[in-house]
Amino acid sequence: MATEKARQAAEVYTKGTQAWLPVDTDACWISVTCLSNTIADDKVRLVFQDEDEAEHVVECKLGDIEKTGGSNLPPLRNPPKMEYTDDLTNLSYLNEPAVLNTIRTRYMQHLIYTYSGIVLIAVNPFDRVSLYDADIVQQYAGRRRGELEPHLFAIAEDAYRCMIREQMNQTIVVSGESGAGKTVSAKYIMRYFATADDQESVGKKKKEGGGMTEVEEQILATNPIMEAFGNAKTTRNDNSSRFGKYIEIQFDSGANIIGAKIRTYLLERSRLIFQPKTERNYHIFYQLCAGAPTSERKDFHLGDYTTFHYLNQSGTGTIPGVDDAYEFEVTQRALSTVGLSLQLQWQIFRLLSALLHIGNIQITGRNDAMLSETDESLIIATNLLGIKTSDFKKWIVKKQIVTRSEKIVTSLNPTQAVVVKDSVAKYVYANLFDWLVGVINDSLSCPDPEQILTFIGVLDIYGFEHFKKNSFEQFCINYANEKLQQQFNQHVFKLEQEEYVREEINWTFIEFSDNQKCIDLIEGKLGILSLLDEESRLPAGSDQGFCQKLYDNFSKPDYKQFFKKPRFSNNAFTVAHYAHDVQYEAESFIDKNKDTVPDEHLALLNSSDFEFLQQVMERAAANNPAPTPEKSKRMSMIAKKPTLGSIFKLSLIQLMDTIGHTNVHYIRCIKPNEAKVAWEFEPSMVLSQLRACGVLETIRISCAGYPSRWTFEEFAERYYALVPSKHWNGADIRELSSVILEKSITDESQYQVGKNKIFFRAGQLAHMEKLRADKFNASATLLQKHMRRYIYRTRYVHMRDLALRLQCIARQKTAAAQLQVLRQQKAAVQIQTQWRRFAARKAYVQRQQFIVHLQAAIRTYHARQKLEAARKNNAAIQIQRLVRGWFARKHYKAQREFVIHLQACVRRRTGRKQMLALRAEARSVSHFKEVSYKLENTVVELTQTITALKSDKKSMADKTARLEAEIRTWMEKYEKMENKSKGFQAQLEEPTVPQAQWDAIVVERDELSKNYKETLSALKSRDKEISKFTEEMEKMRKQNEKLHTDLTAANERAVDESEVAELKSQIAALKAQLTQAMRVGMRRGSSANNLRGLSPAPDRLRSVSPAPKPLDVNDFEDKARQRSRSPARGRRGRRNSLDAPSMNKSVDRLRLNKNPRPTSIDQYSNIFGAKGNRITPGSVIEDPDEEIHNILREEDKLLSEITEGLIKNLKMPLPTPQNPPSQKEIFFPAHMICMCVKEMWRRQYIQESERLLFTVMDTIQKQCLSCTGEDAIAPCAFWLTNVHELLSMVCTTEHELEQQVFDNGRGAGWHDFEKLVATVKFEMQCLEDNIFHAWMKEMKKRLNKYIVPAVIESQSLPGFITNDTGRFFNKLLTGSSQPAFSMDDLLNLLNKVHRTMTCYYIEPSVSTQVLTELLKMIGVNGFNDLLMRKNFSSWKRAMQIQYNITRLEEWCKGHDIPEGSLQLEHLMQATKMLQFKKATHEDIENIYDICWILSPTQVQKLISNYLLADYESPIPPGILKTVASHVVSGDTADILLLDSVPIDDTANPFEIPVPRVTELQTYMPSWVTQTWPGFCCSTNTFSRSMSNMSVRSPSWYNKASLHRLNTIIYVQT
Repeated sequence: MATEKARQAAEVYTKGTQAWLPVDTDACWISVTCLSNTIADDKVRLVFQDEDEAEHVVECKLGDIEKTGGSNLPPLRNPPKMEYTDDLTNLSYLNEPAVLNTIRTRYMQHLIYTYSGIVLIAVNPFDRVSLYDADIVQQYAGRRRGELEPHLFAIAEDAYRCMIREQMNQTIVVSGESGAGKTVSAKYIMRYFATADDQESVGKKKKEGGGMTEVEEQILATNPIMEAFGNAKTTRNDNSSRFGKYIEIQFDSGANIIGAKIRTYLLERSRLIFQPKTERNYHIFYQLCAGAPTSERKDFHLGDYTTFHYLNQSGTGTIPGVDDAYEFEVTQRALSTVGLSLQLQWQIFRLLSALLHIGNIQITGRNDAMLSETDESLIIATNLLGIKTSDFKKWIVKKQIVTRSEKIVTSLNPTQAVVVKDSVAKYVYANLFDWLVGVINDSLSCPDPEQILTFIGVLDIYGFEHFKKNSFEQFCINYANEKLQQQFNQHVFKLEQEEYVREEINWTFIEFSDNQKCIDLIEGKLGILSLLDEESRLPAGSDQGFCQKLYDNFSKPDYKQFFKKPRFSNNAFTVAHYAHDVQYEAESFIDKNKDTVPDEHLALLNSSDFEFLQQVMERAAANNPAPTPEKSKRMSMIAKKPTLGSIFKLSLIQLMDTIGHTNVHYIRCIKPNEAKVAWEFEPSMVLSQLRACGVLETIRISCAGYPSRWTFEEFAERYYALVPSKHWNGADIRELSSVILEKSITDESQYQVGKNKIFFRAGQLAHMEKLRADKFNASATLLQKHMRRYIYRTRYVHMRDLALRLQCIARQKTAAAQLQVLRQQKAAVQIQTQWRRFAARKAYVQRQQFIVHLQAAIRTYHARQKLEAARKNNAAIQIQRLVRGWFARKHYKAQREFVIHLQACVRRRTGRKQMLALRAEARSVSHFKEVSYKLENTVVELTQTITALKSDKKSMADKTARLEAEIRTWMEKYEKMENKSKGFQAQLEEPTVPQAQWDAIVVERDELSKNYKETLSALKSRDKEISKFTEEMEKMRKQNEKLHTDLTAANERAVDESEVAELKSQIAALKAQLTQAMRVGMRRGSSANNLRGLSPAPDRLRSVSPAPKPLDVNDFEDKARQRSRSPARGRRGRRNSLDAPSMNKSVDRLRLNKNPRPTSIDQYSNIFGAKGNRITPGSVIEDPDEEIHNILREEDKLLSEITEGLIKNLKMPLPTPQNPPSQKEIFFPAHMICMCVKEMWRRQYIQESERLLFTVMDTIQKQCLSCTGEDAIAPCAFWLTNVHELLSMVCTTEHELEQQVFDNGRGAGWHDFEKLVATVKFEMQCLEDNIFHAWMKEMKKRLNKYIVPAVIESQSLPGFITNDTGRFFNKLLTGSSQPAFSMDDLLNLLNKVHRTMTCYYIEPSVSTQVLTELLKMIGVNGFNDLLMRKNFSSWKRAMQIQYNITRLEEWCKGHDIPEGSLQLEHLMQATKMLQFKKATHEDIENIYDICWILSPTQVQKLISNYLLADYESPIPPGILKTVASHVVSGDTADILLLDSVPIDDTANPFEIPVPRVTELQTYMPSWVTQTWPGFCCSTNTFSRSMSNMSVRSPSWYNKASLHRLNTIIYVQT
């Protein structure tokens, strides 16, 4: 049986099978193709050929294959289609070269992230990539892992969802070697948590405007701080973290970030005093030297970094592309963000400066160390530290030994003194770093610990390190990685076993290489750390003694596998780690482990005069309390100080305990090359990191059990062809899978069937793939056989029929030929007869003609000789003449051609230069864009010109008609007056008045003239008083404007509410004084035409808007002004109304209450002609003006009637295409309101009119804001057009009143009235802007739900229906799931919006802006969604999406919106690109030429996500590399996602349309009186007012709610 398995494993290698062979080059593995497979007896001989056509022979025995489980055979290569998978666990053959090749293939496509089960592999691109923008963050927010491409945002989102779902703490472990990108990955993870906007969580606070909370900003500010103080440039990384950190991001019950906490591990202290070549010290020192101001530079004695010993040892002080001065500013801002004051920051920098000067202290001497008291660096350092120079100098060169009876002071040699000096600097910097971390934690921690429900930890820790010389730091780092690897293995093992249990399959324990023994070797009771601590506490402890102890303790056989003694060194030891054997040099192990500072220096630092240094030392003492002496027989034993190794061990144990109680997510960062070159991949280096980070170990653990696991649907979909088709239709998926397994795999131990999945042993999928390939090959052979049989039989039948027809034709031709021979024989006899006769006659004629011709020839010969002589003489003369002329013309022609050629060369050179310039200009994209923009601007200008000309034409036509009517009226009046004048002239000619009466008339005329002069003088005095009052009013107005300005400035400074209220009260008092001053001399009863004094509007309405923006009445009257911009553009924000109540009736409810067509009641007969009481002919109203006054005095009732009857409970006409409403029915609310306002203005109810207008505007705004969803389309459009109609009528009314006031000569109060009107117009513009934005917001919210399902997911084109997987058999397994919305739903929504705007007579400019923005939202959201989906980038899906876009374009053409199609161009070109051929480099260049609007990054993303069908060939790697090469780093125009269209705001500012040319209409539909039947006024009061009119009250006056408006209409008509 076992031999059969071995034979089966060897038989997989058939001819054409691809596999991998190991090589000694940097490539590690090469791809080969099997040429032959020979199995003879017990031997297997495989012959392979690589890409260079070199042959490779692999020979082995079946017994060896059986023993090794087939591992000695070459690993199989996955099909090309599988090599592009984004999850390594999906590979058919899961082996080391397959993993390496998949990662390399994706990296060449600029895809740096790949899943490997629970691990995310991140390969450093060493280049800027557009993968971390805010739009990308929002794309991953709320998405499940696997929906989008692998990304560290997906890991962060997965951790966030697990935390919310399971209420369990999470940890994200980011590991990798130096330069792999750990720090950047951790930084982006924290930024994701701070910026991602989650709307699904209950209690989650919405981020307005993409802003962050203060805590989130502080968390992000910790990154530049920790990088400045803990990161440095190394040979492998320009920003290498020289410490490990674990950041806990704390969340409350609502999943809001409320705090954070940082824990650090093993800061590399030795970097402060020494850096290897090409490396740097910590960034903060170089930032301080480069960015410190002049004053602080002088105080701290700072200079260039080259002047400090601690900074100039490596010879490298700058990083390419990094500005240390700018980074210093960033660090300072970050320190301020976390709460450190500027004074405290400079105290930190003072301490850092002191450390730099400590490094410059010069220690001399031979045997005993010597230090000069005048050393400048010594003096500066001690002054900055606030300690005594003499004491510090003393204990640098001396040491004190404490014995039982005395203290002995001895001198140090120069080397020891330098070590002491450096240890002080390292100690101070380490304590400063710990103090800074503590301060940050105090600032970030939540003040109420009870609010902390869960946290997400981000562990950014060093990866496994193996250098040529490894010291104590590498030992601790690798020890930490051993612990993390053990936890990782256990976690993976646990997940494997949990899945087996969950699927209820029979399983046995999976064995994996546990590194517990290696960990015990390091941290055991007699482990390396314990022996190191023991040697460190000995007075004479040395590195050599430490090594000898290791050799003595670990020479036992139990440790031979993990501990080795180097062959050529007695001062080193080797530890066999999980990733690699590392040899550690024991030099400086003891000193680094002690990491102590002499007690004398500690006391000196603690007694410093520098208070900040004391704070740092006190916090260090609190964090590391002094240990108590152990009780023993010798009570004088000195207390044990904790060593660095023991501290690190304890912190590591705490870290592992924390991680063990959280759900862990892993990110493994990979460094692709050593030279940090962008997009370069070194396989050997990557392979070693994959081993070190545990990815290959995870694969090995998976292969030990059931590495391949498929769901029943996936398995049946892949291998359904292995069973007859009778099992396909109607079969249960589980049953079908069982039939396939029973027929394909005879050994049931090679697979397990779970509840939801099928688990396979290693190698079984290869066997299944072979069966599938054989089945398809056999099927193809069968198809070919039958097709060939059919072809050849068809050809044979055709040839036989053709042969019969050819024989028939041949016999016919033979008979015809014989007949032709007989005819020819007969004809030959006749021809011979005639020929003999003809020959005899011909001979006679020839002889005769010969004689005649001979005579003629002789005569001709003589004549020709004479003629020839004459011709020769003449020819000689002509030749001489022509030769002379030819020479003259040749000379002239040569000179002319030379001149012409010279001119042509000059002109050609000039023309070529112009042609090249024009060709370059024509080929440039900017030229096309410029031409396009010019054409667009021309179209817009022509459109505006046509619109203006149309409006001018209409206005001029109206004006012409009006003038013609006036001319006719004046002609009639002129004729009447002329007739009257003739009659009067006749009467005057007759003496009708007596002389006495005439004299009396003359006297009376003189008296009237005298009275007129007196009245004129009185009017002049009155005018002087009026001018005096006008000056006073002007002063008051200026004072009022000044107060308005102060109030606006106060509002901008966001003062508190008490100050605002005080200012408002002052303004109200000043307005009251102004009103009283204006009323002097102009009382209400003086004249009916004088304007009433203005009164201030209610504060709650007037205080929400800035100073009014005047709308020019003259421009409105001339109808030639440009569009006015939205008032929202000049304000800080739009007006926000109070909390709007919900609507009582929705639009859907209004549809149910349909009434017959409304009728007008604007005529007398319609008002008073109803059933009941009627007005008799000749009846009149005694005092209609008083009736109007009575109505206007009841202000509250009138306001209630308008707000309730005309606004809140109005049953507006619905936009129906069959029976569209008329303009009167749409605009009657605006006309009713304007009618009331106009009557108020005419009767000087100015204050009441102001309150009425502001109340109406506030009610309309609340009414519109209360509408949500699709129900807001009609109401918001209805009130938007009515508000604009009201604004237009206010402008018209203002112009009419202006003319009346100034015609009557009484315009004293016009300026204040104009201010009121300007304020009202500005507030109406604000209201119009608010309604528009609320309307657009609700439409966008509704449309946003339609876009992706309708445009991207719906499949309306028959014949090209596909599913998410793109497989054929899926149609038989599952039914097609339709998206939530279809294109019909989307088009219906657009039709509804367009129909509403058309029926409600909204201006074309507004309609175009609305529809263009909605179409832009469709194009942008659809394109971004398609770009991020990895299973929709196929040519079939592209055809479906293109069909949907075509329907949208046709809709735009049908509704005359040509600019709408431009908004869909990105999506259209993306679909075209997916349908193009992508097999050659020429195809790629054609794609870039045709899809010109797509950026290279977008093209690369779409091609890398392209989903292949089963019958499609994969895109060659060379083509993918070519596409990736088009992406240029640093190109700001090369973006991935388009800027999303904001839902809460508009992409372009709303432009207020020009006011309409309209006339006030007294029209009210009959159904309005039934809208609000619950409101009734006092019937008796109104009946009395109607009895005064001498008419009988109509029946509707006692029942209707709008009787006041009806009364005003009646009085006006």
